Amino acid sequence: MRTSTRVAGVLAGLALTLTLGGALAAPAAQADIPACVQMAGQASAGGSAGDAVTAACTRGVSGDLQGCVSGLTAAGVPGGAANGACRLAAQEPR
Repeated sequence: MRTSTRVAGVLAGLALTLTLGGALAAPAAQADIPACVQMAGQASAGGSAGDAVTAACTRGVSGDLQGCVSGLTAAGVPGGAANGACRLAAQEPR
């Protein structure tokens, strides 16, 4: 194997390692799950926020707005309130 090919391979591997390592070590985006859960709990028919609501709000944090809204509506939260709560989940806490 030629030296130039070997050096290029090592540099490419190093760049890939730094890129993936930085992405894995980066802090998670700030999210406001408690605000989502609170808003959903206030709007739901039962008035309580259970595990299904928390799980749905967690989906909203990861950017799955449709999954979040579907989870909240299945838990008894009206559509408009579910949409608003999921949008809150993706925002930084205040």
